[in-house]
Amino acid sequence: MENNKLQELIQNFTPEAEITAGKQFLTVTVDKSRLHELAKKLKESEETQFDYLFCESAVDYNDYFMMVYHLDSTTHRHQLVLKAKITDRENPEIDSVCDLWEAANYHEREIFDLFGIRFINHPDMRKIFLDNDWVGFPLRKDYVDKVNVVER
Repeated sequence: MENNKLQELIQNFTPEAEITAGKQFLTVTVDKSRLHELAKKLKESEETQFDYLFCESAVDYNDYFMMVYHLDSTTHRHQLVLKAKITDRENPEIDSVCDLWEAANYHEREIFDLFGIRFINHPDMRKIFLDNDWVGFPLRKDYVDKVNVVER
């Protein structure tokens, strides 16, 4: 499906979504409270069928976190980037998409471990890389590790 048709469909699903066409991907940014609802529609709609989450990541912009989901439809052969901003740095959380894409399970555990973002309704929200007694979140821009001298 061409990006303009895909954009039109997404605007029908979630009128308040911000949509931009990049060089490679159509990028859709929604409020974090609408993320799961839109993701479910994108996966289940016959017209979109985004059945493959090929990357889920977080970005620290100092004032907020941005969740970034790269989606692919193996049926229609179109791709999309879905984004949602998390402004609460003290207690960052967002709905899990594990119920939609199984691959999200380990992506979300990694993000929880390294950024401290909690995924609501995740079936196994525990650390995946760091020891349980590790203090802090190494991929945050404000992280300081005096033992290993990590400087930014």
